[in-house]
Amino acid sequence: MTDNLLARKLGQVVQLSAADLALLDGLSERSYTVSSGEDIIKQGDEPRYVHLVLDGIVCRNKVLPNGDRAIVGLLLPGDLCDLHIAILGRMDHNISALSDCRIVDIPHRTVVEMTSSSRRLAMALWWATLVDEAILREWLVGLGRRRADRRAAHLLCEILARLEAVGRGQDRVVPLGHQQLADVLGITSVHLHRVLGTLKSQGLIVQQDRRIVVNDVAALREYGQFDPDYLHRDDNLSPLAEWMLAG
Repeated sequence: MTDNLLARKLGQVVQLSAADLALLDGLSERSYTVSSGEDIIKQGDEPRYVHLVLDGIVCRNKVLPNGDRAIVGLLLPGDLCDLHIAILGRMDHNISALSDCRIVDIPHRTVVEMTSSSRRLAMALWWATLVDEAILREWLVGLGRRRADRRAAHLLCEILARLEAVGRGQDRVVPLGHQQLADVLGITSVHLHRVLGTLKSQGLIVQQDRRIVVNDVAALREYGQFDPDYLHRDDNLSPLAEWMLAG
């Protein structure tokens, strides 16, 4: 298995060539550190780069006039932040670090050149964007129809599954603090305390410092009614996509 996290993610759906892997390896050569709580790019800024997460957890978020923050997406190691944002003239949300992170800035021109030179990379990046949309749909369903404790269980299972897909998460640790998790779930800190209490009382999780450790992944999946189908990890490409690659 390659050490390149982006290659691990894209390789779930497309068999990458040696040239593809070399291109992806070249992207990760110049990384930098962003401290927890720091904005990588702010709402209203002109986007000049696509950001690749190598370590840590990054979020898409919007801040309301009263200061309340809504987290509308999590970006984990191997994820690209807003691949096609260059089409827009300015950011309509913030991208911020929820933990200490290692990030790579990829110029838009590099993304265009990469996708133009490799049909397989272009298809894999298209797939990754569609999976981002599928995750957002699942979050909307959770907000509208899942009880808070089941929504929390579902989210923890999703994070572990996404980390596992790139060779991380074996320690079953979700490195989110109390207020961060409340912002993701769209509930108050007080409500979250009760929710986590419910999960702890059933032996599903424990809390260690600013982290949540999952005791029993299978039981947590059952409790949260977690079906990883929307992550499309084990999907084959559609016949149309295969035809496009072969053409």
